[in-house]
Amino acid sequence: MDDVFVQPPENRPNVPVVEATTIPVIDLSPLRTKTGSPDVLASKLREAIQDWGFFVVTGHGVPKETVARAVQGSRAFFALSAEEKEAVRRTEESPMVGYYDAEYNRNVRDWKEIFEFFPTEPRPVGAADGAQLCKNKWLCDDDLPDFRDTLMEYAKAMEELAFMLLELISRSLNLSPHRLHGFFRDQTTILRINHYPPCPKPNLTLGSGCHKDCGALTILYQDDVGGLDVRRRSDGEWVRVNPVQDSFVVNIGEIIQVWSNDKYESVEHRASVNSEKERFSIPYFFNPSWSTVVEPLKEIVSKEDPSRYNGYNWGEFYSTRRKAILRKQVGQIKTQTAQFKKQPHLQKSELMFS
Repeated sequence: MDDVFVQPPENRPNVPVVEATTIPVIDLSPLRTKTGSPDVLASKLREAIQDWGFFVVTGHGVPKETVARAVQGSRAFFALSAEEKEAVRRTEESPMVGYYDAEYNRNVRDWKEIFEFFPTEPRPVGAADGAQLCKNKWLCDDDLPDFRDTLMEYAKAMEELAFMLLELISRSLNLSPHRLHGFFRDQTTILRINHYPPCPKPNLTLGSGCHKDCGALTILYQDDVGGLDVRRRSDGEWVRVNPVQDSFVVNIGEIIQVWSNDKYESVEHRASVNSEKERFSIPYFFNPSWSTVVEPLKEIVSKEDPSRYNGYNWGEFYSTRRKAILRKQVGQIKTQTAQFKKQPHLQKSELMFS
């Protein structure tokens, strides 16, 4: 195995990883069918986010067939030849979409390959390279029939689920149910498919290095192989989130951390690999409009708890971050949410790059 994949000793996964047996599972069916109290569900969600930053949702209403087709499409894409995938490779001119197999995290290469796209191509405000920046890359239908339509169908189902969760998050913060919806009228949401091939030395590397998600909300499908690890807030231990049938794993991103003025915190997570089975996952990164200024919500800050963050433009931040990832420059320019935190509230650990 090439040295570029080898994690420093302190970041290598322990084998076996402790199983997370107490990550909350929230059944959303009472909300969908209007047979239960949204406020009761919001209370459960609040507790889950405060304790873990992660939770599992069931009863979400996403058709099994939609998920199955998306997984089948993912497998078909990654089974293509290297030359075929090269036709939609991510480039410096379009660093936010396409195929990529050389993503680095903290200067170590991830053991994975990905493909990602905008379900709705955003309109970058004030970006000179905006048209090219957000233009999706697709294979011809002859190369992979129905691939685009299948993933678009899945993304639509994820959007409906994301807005359902957004309403609960608003309620959990004692805001009006649709308080956050307006930020997502012209989304920069990304859908990604991940492939983690078997690894000859899984104890030395990671499929996705330790990180926090910089967006608002992530909804993850993972197959039955498993490999998602979360840093447990209570003791800092890495624990494995085992797959639950017909469920999705949800974690809040740093935008919600900022909006909530640190009432909610995004949590570090990673993807481990194994030597025997390939693993597939599909994260849906729910992100606001390009022009959104991310800052603590006025209803949440007070004289007793003033704003802990300086506001920042999401589109500018996100595009700069993605370009920095492609150029392996993360850490050299302002691409970390913690860099917008006001100094009296900045913790020592937040000076580390995620």
